[in-house]
Amino acid sequence: MIYEKLGKTEISVSKLCIGCMSFGKAGTMFDWTLDAEQSEQMVKHALDLGINFFDTANGYSEGTSEMYLGKALKQNISREKVVIASKVYFNPGRLSKEAINTEIEGTLKRLGTDYLDLYIIHRFDYQTPIEETMAALDELVKAGKVRALGASAMYGYQFYNMQLAARDNNWTPFSTMENHYNLLYREDERELIPICKQMDVSLMPYSPLAAGRLARPAWAANTLRSQTDRVAKGKYDHTKEFDYRIANRVKELADKYAVTMSQIALAWQWGKGVTSPIIGATKLKYIDEAADAFNVKLTNQDISYLEELYVPHKIIGAIDENPAEGVILLDKAEK
Repeated sequence: MIYEKLGKTEISVSKLCIGCMSFGKAGTMFDWTLDAEQSEQMVKHALDLGINFFDTANGYSEGTSEMYLGKALKQNISREKVVIASKVYFNPGRLSKEAINTEIEGTLKRLGTDYLDLYIIHRFDYQTPIEETMAALDELVKAGKVRALGASAMYGYQFYNMQLAARDNNWTPFSTMENHYNLLYREDERELIPICKQMDVSLMPYSPLAAGRLARPAWAANTLRSQTDRVAKGKYDHTKEFDYRIANRVKELADKYAVTMSQIALAWQWGKGVTSPIIGATKLKYIDEAADAFNVKLTNQDISYLEELYVPHKIIGAIDENPAEGVILLDKAEK
């Protein structure tokens, strides 16, 4: 395994992050999530491969994702050897000081730990002043409950303004950005990613394989997740006509190098300067595939070939307003 520091911190993470949205009680968020025993198997296998970075959220499967992850880690490794990230936003009060102080306690309790390595705001809050949010997050760092801060999908100007608020008030800035980024969705290359690179903020994109569309020759699969995941359908199916051609190029290069499509897609991420793409695996073999992707070295010509057919997409990730109370799954396709 290869490791890299997060932003300007001393936190060293594996260059693969396990996304724990796939952990949790089935039916509370998705029908295809892994139960506690299956989640522990995934965690143990990841640890055996040297992966030390795990990403969850307070809203994943009504908190059971955090519970399953915390229990699995406690039974298999000492706390200081892993990096745990969780998120806040899809909760009452969003990113208000009161909400942040309430939600961090719930997250720590469910994870069974007294601190988080990385606390990420899940979206931009249109109702809470930036200064209130950044001050509250900084207090968590000073109190030792959080080691570093991160942000997730938002517009570049919003992220920049939050970083300025931290700088101007001597508060803790964001060290990471968890944004929507893959070969089929590259809109953040316009503003957000250049800002992150300018500020030495590490990229840890979600959905690096576009919900499997960059990991298999067929656009859809005959699996419970593929058939029932309306969020993935909402993200990607409306641009299938254009994007399937890009997926075909991933398949071409996979055949050329005798590797899997997912390994080509992940190698592209690292070639673009990504620190740790988040993989949401539901089978052990998918983690093995991802770990073997470090052996794939794409040339500049390969990267250009993969990117050549991209067309502009509508924004998926950043939001224009706070969603209705209780909404967690955004961009859902109609049934």
